[in-house]
Amino acid sequence: MASVLIIDDDKAVCLALSRVVEAHGHASVYANTLKEGIDVAMSDPFDIVFLDVRLPDGNGLDKMPQIAETESKPEVIIMTGSGEPDGAELAIKNGAWDYLQKPSSIKKMTLPLIRALAYREKKMSAGAPMAMNREGIIGTSKKLQIALDELAKAAPSDASVSINGETGTGKELFAQAVHMNSRRANKNFVVLDCASLPETLVESILFGHERGAFTGAERARDGLVKQADGGTLFLDEVGEMPLSVQKSFLRVLETHRFRPLGEKSEVSSNFRLVSSTNRDLDEMVRNRQFRSDLLYRLRSFNIYLPSLRERGEDIKEVAIYHINRICETYETKPKGFSPDFFEALLAYSWPGNVRELVNAMELSYAAARQEPILYSRHLPTELRVKVARDAVEKMDPPPTQWAGITGSFPTLQTLRENIIAETEQRYLNDLWVHVNGQIADACSISGIGRSRLYDLLRKHEISG
Repeated sequence: MASVLIIDDDKAVCLALSRVVEAHGHASVYANTLKEGIDVAMSDPFDIVFLDVRLPDGNGLDKMPQIAETESKPEVIIMTGSGEPDGAELAIKNGAWDYLQKPSSIKKMTLPLIRALAYREKKMSAGAPMAMNREGIIGTSKKLQIALDELAKAAPSDASVSINGETGTGKELFAQAVHMNSRRANKNFVVLDCASLPETLVESILFGHERGAFTGAERARDGLVKQADGGTLFLDEVGEMPLSVQKSFLRVLETHRFRPLGEKSEVSSNFRLVSSTNRDLDEMVRNRQFRSDLLYRLRSFNIYLPSLRERGEDIKEVAIYHINRICETYETKPKGFSPDFFEALLAYSWPGNVRELVNAMELSYAAARQEPILYSRHLPTELRVKVARDAVEKMDPPPTQWAGITGSFPTLQTLRENIIAETEQRYLNDLWVHVNGQIADACSISGIGRSRLYDLLRKHEISG
């Protein structure tokens, strides 16, 4: 007998769902607020949770990861009384089993319940999953785990895999992980950067050529498709593939046969396809910039990679991993970390994602040289300036900043001048430390002339 929790402020919905659950021989409990539902979910084990979106004390989608991560790790079925396409997408990306529109018929409520319970039973009986090779993929956050779960489902098959995410989220790492956890792991992993495909040479690059097939073809050469025979072909940034190439590649994907330039007969290649993109391919299809038939072929499995700001709890672990890796590369002792180093990392938004964080760690190592401890001053200046600016913008000035001894408020102009002066002093202090007192470097970075910079240093009593 399974146990089901229903979190919905509509008592009629709770009673209807409870009857459905109990009619199938399972136990049900319901809560009418988000807080009550979370408390119940954390105190007792549940197999399934029906979770409403609009609750009196909050949005169910915001708390879905917390509920899904309770000890029993239940399957979550989201319910909503209003059509919210963005909400449906967010729910599925966060690992929801299904997304139901209210009001729904008894049949529509019953099917997800039966299927989720059947899935859960098979998952439990399967025991512990096989350990995956996830080299370089660092983190334990829920959103990353969802992507890894999809990777575990996709890797053992030969079906095509599409990996979606912002630039710098680690799409090639995931593509390599698909390959390394498949039965093709001991064969070639071949990368094709679609953004750099020259249309005049595309057929030669993809399909290869015979000697003398064109001017300059002094010897025969296998194309990337043939090089991937038995292994995996990775199309990086497939959204950049020219339309003229998409048609010819679609046939190769369907038949796994092609004709090298200058060759009279076709040859075959038993490759598995993995692709990645940071673009919205559905939107590109609507705008006739990408072929719909090719898109369907790419998406047997679809893995969404969250941005680094969506999994902030992983930032510290990723930073430590890469600093240790860099230290091993240069055969130096491991570095220690000051609290302000991690405070700065967590305060930054990381628009360049993991790639930007890795680059920041390399620059921090170079700035620290032989120093045993990494401080925030070792981070790139641009990053620290952004963190400082954001902190000032978000700052709630204390009462003493607003009113003086007489209790009168300063003018807005005075307040602005005080905040600017404080930020200016902090920036110049950090800059002076960063350039080790080299005035030419300080001028170059700050964009301030030498005489003006000297005036500011004197003003804020900063000296070497």
